[in-house]
Amino acid sequence: MNEIPCLPAGIYALTSELHSQGRSNLEVAGEILAAGVPILQYREKAKKVRIMYEECLALRTMTQQYGALFIINDHLDLALAVGADGVHIGQDDLPLSKVRELIGPDLMIGVSTHSPAQARAAVKDGADYIGVGPLFATHTKIDVCDPVGLDYLDYVVKNLEIPFVAIGGIKEHNLAEVVKAGARTVALVTEIVGNPDIPGKIKDLQRIMETQT
Repeated sequence: MNEIPCLPAGIYALTSELHSQGRSNLEVAGEILAAGVPILQYREKAKKVRIMYEECLALRTMTQQYGALFIINDHLDLALAVGADGVHIGQDDLPLSKVRELIGPDLMIGVSTHSPAQARAAVKDGADYIGVGPLFATHTKIDVCDPVGLDYLDYVVKNLEIPFVAIGGIKEHNLAEVVKAGARTVALVTEIVGNPDIPGKIKDLQRIMETQT
């Protein structure tokens, strides 16, 4: 049995080809990983499975080359097929216990949570980390819930010991307040993939995180 990897501090990047200004996921991911981002999640909702599989195969190789964690959103089959480090599931996906049964003991499982009750349930059910958000309004997902605000983040920081990633509408202008509130791992999507200078943007974001911790 392999040891499940831990969630590192820093930027947690997600793919979103729709918001990548005409660039492919592989092109964008290459720049993200080269800039030192320690976690990459593959999140695509509208592609054919074969295309996603081929992209994930390439991204698995790239993340291994850079020593980054590779997480796949929703698709347990893809995570197993390409040897990803873990999967990330939402409140409307398969129950966490069933996901663990299907993927085995070695892959990490992240769970999106939007309330203290959901967070406590994820801890009880054995999540390896949780997503805390959306903290602010976000338009990268169609079925996203209303923003939960920094109060929920404060609850998690003060009451739970599980690793977590802050997510949802986080941009350069509000990143400092998220880190000040206790987040050590922060997910950003369009702020990174939609920027024409990805390395420069990541450097700016990393500098903010370093100065607030």
